[in-house]
Amino acid sequence: MELDPRVSERIRNQKAYDLIKSAEQAAELIEDGMVLGVSGFTPSGYPKAVPLALAERAKRGDAVKVDLYSGASVGPEIDTALTEAGIIRKRLPYLTNSTIRKAINKGKVEYTDMHLSHSTQYINYGAIPKVDIAIVEALAITEDGSLIPTTAIGNSPSFIKQADKVIVELNLHQPMALEGMHDCLIMENPPNRKPINIVKADDLIGKPYMECGFEKIAAIVITDLQDGVRPLAAIDDNAKKIAQNIIKFFEGEVAAGRLTDTLLPIQSGVGSVANAVLYGLLDSEFHDLCCYTEVVQDSMLEMLKCGKAKCASTTAISPSPEMKEQFDQEAELYKGKLIFRPQEISNNPEVIRRLGIISMNTALEVDIYGNVNSTHVNGSSMMNGIGGSGDFARNGSITIFTTASLAKNGDISSIVPMVSHVDHTEHDVMVIVTEQGYADLRGCSPKERALKIINNCAHPDYREKLMDYYSRACQTSGLQTPHILEEALSWHVSFMKNGTMK
Repeated sequence: MELDPRVSERIRNQKAYDLIKSAEQAAELIEDGMVLGVSGFTPSGYPKAVPLALAERAKRGDAVKVDLYSGASVGPEIDTALTEAGIIRKRLPYLTNSTIRKAINKGKVEYTDMHLSHSTQYINYGAIPKVDIAIVEALAITEDGSLIPTTAIGNSPSFIKQADKVIVELNLHQPMALEGMHDCLIMENPPNRKPINIVKADDLIGKPYMECGFEKIAAIVITDLQDGVRPLAAIDDNAKKIAQNIIKFFEGEVAAGRLTDTLLPIQSGVGSVANAVLYGLLDSEFHDLCCYTEVVQDSMLEMLKCGKAKCASTTAISPSPEMKEQFDQEAELYKGKLIFRPQEISNNPEVIRRLGIISMNTALEVDIYGNVNSTHVNGSSMMNGIGGSGDFARNGSITIFTTASLAKNGDISSIVPMVSHVDHTEHDVMVIVTEQGYADLRGCSPKERALKIINNCAHPDYREKLMDYYSRACQTSGLQTPHILEEALSWHVSFMKNGTMK
């Protein structure tokens, strides 16, 4: 086999050459009933060639069913291809792919939604089946058989440790300038777990590679494939207004002496609103910011590049296609500023609590008492999963949830009497922000929360209706958290029957 000359700088031990196989040969190692652990996170740094080869194998008639673990969402080469081939029996812990989402909501694929900081622990504690084969994208293979990650770490170090065999996809497309940006540490199980020695967002505590060893590597597949990163949704007027309202809140915290103009380390979820908030910070008076998050999008890369942010700790980058191309060319600029960590570190409650993270995540709907649904449409249909929002929400110094006040052209109010599914209880939710304004719920009783949320966050089209529900509930039920149970979910029922909550 004639190899690309770029391989020689990435494979640093001669014995590795004997392990080079085609994607088709590597896919033959996967047997029916196995658990596969794949690298990748939103969708970056995931294997591409071997999953596609496995899908083709199944299409030829091979009966293969597997449980699939990942860090978070991955690209279509995995979730679309393997779902369409009927290969996935169970999936965890998070996804965004529409093909597998439909299969889950039709009952064709089992799905275990979990906090991202929990996924590795469940495996390490033996609470879920161990990984049989890890399929991991790598930038390079070191002299001793360790693997240098690419644009995401996710759960890869633990998958490698657990697996009987490791298939490595050596991706020549990923820029070599990534080397040195990774900080890998695997936690021990209790009672041998040590404190995580991170007191600043940019502290380095681990190794710049993932330990593996040639005794575990069963195949090395050479690829030259771009991450299937997705275009970011356009920043609309609602997103801009939400961003402005968050910045107003920050300015109020500074004026009250609770924050400084450098804030505290920032965590931001993914999507257009999250992107808009950080772009809003670019034009603000805040400076020398730090980010301790699970995903870095376009806006955070821009903040690092222009100096608005000093550092960003993450487990993955998830840029737009345009920004990924730019990043590949300029990756050297981010050295010393961008740190990739395993998600059990990026999402670790101990570190989040110590650093005092400002957590900003997206809600599908919020009820008048501050409970948040971030995963289920009408209580039953999975959207994506809880992801890392719970890790940060429960442990951050300030927990912010954002949503547009309306959905489906005004037929849905995102502020409802009672959410149809609870991911984040009122106890973990501090601030609600919509394009209408923000509600600071800290220290408020349930009734105080209700008035703030209705008056500051609900859309005017639904505000009177919400206040009517709340007022009648105060007259007919217990006064700690007033509800009319026979009406509490009637807005959702109305939408399912009539196509509107009005």
